[in-house]
Amino acid sequence: MTLRERITDEMKAAMRAGEKDRLGLIRMLQAAIKQREVDERITLDDVQTVSVIEKMIKQRKESVVQFEAGGRADLVAKESAEIAALTAYLPAQLSATELDALIKDAIAAAGAASIKDMGKVMAIVKGKAAGRADMGAVGARVKALLAG
Repeated sequence: MTLRERITDEMKAAMRAGEKDRLGLIRMLQAAIKQREVDERITLDDVQTVSVIEKMIKQRKESVVQFEAGGRADLVAKESAEIAALTAYLPAQLSATELDALIKDAIAAAGAASIKDMGKVMAIVKGKAAGRADMGAVGARVKALLAG
């Protein structure tokens, strides 16, 4: 079953259960996927669908920061719930040890010796860890390993 089929099935289940908030979020997710398909004139595969989900999660994390600064606990709770619901569609996250091993393999494969080679290493890691790790944290970890 593809990720798109799973999302559609969960939308139907949310309709039957009368879960309006979850249904709205799933419909918003489907709209974002469809929008990208129309814009790029392609049919998204699971990897591309995961990137759409990651983008939505990133937007909500940024909103949480803004709502916390504004003292809007109600909106923080809503956005946090949406983040949790969207995270369920992502593949299993890599553990810290798996991620470190992947980064070290990428550094060796790229022949990276300094921070100047970070782009090469990130390209390799991004291909292998897409959707399974926070690339911001990965970037910081690569930088630390190359610098030290």
